[in-house]
Amino acid sequence: MPSTSARRAAYLVLAACCVTLLTASAARADVSSGPGVGVDVAKLTVFDATGNHEGDRVDYAAERKDKPTVYVFIQADNWSRPMARFLRKIDEAAGKADAYVVAVWLTSDAEKSRNYLPRAQASLKLTNTALTVFEGDAASGPDGWGINDRAFCTVVVANKTKVAAQFGFVSVNETDAPKIETALTDAAK
Repeated sequence: MPSTSARRAAYLVLAACCVTLLTASAARADVSSGPGVGVDVAKLTVFDATGNHEGDRVDYAAERKDKPTVYVFIQADNWSRPMARFLRKIDEAAGKADAYVVAVWLTSDAEKSRNYLPRAQASLKLTNTALTVFEGDAASGPDGWGINDRAFCTVVVANKTKVAAQFGFVSVNETDAPKIETALTDAAK
């Protein structure tokens, strides 16, 4: 039978493990971000750094109005390799669903992002994604999109001018992609 001090030490280790797990899951918690489901897709004028309108400013909401589209709003300061893997999975899902991804960099340095995104595309080799830059207020994002500045990444799935699903992530990686793919498949029906 372990001594009282050994049991106490074991309980402290167990308690520390529980606190660590709870803290990790809290840090990973999703946040509310993006327009509500069923809402009309708002205007989205961005600088297209790598997509079908490369080098131009375009309203992708008007361009994609009746087509399935995944809008991914990325806080540029939080761009990471796990987020890049997530974006690559969404790009692959879009190809299967005959959809398109518009990735929108939210940044206080639009010029830096305009220069960076073609290099990112050369590395990522996305085939169904436009990497774009929103040139307005990075904290709030484009009007009508309801971007939460605490979300490192906001995903809005749309079809036929309506929002079909929205997701706000404080942390994201490729394991989050299946729920976006499911939402896209459902929206494209």
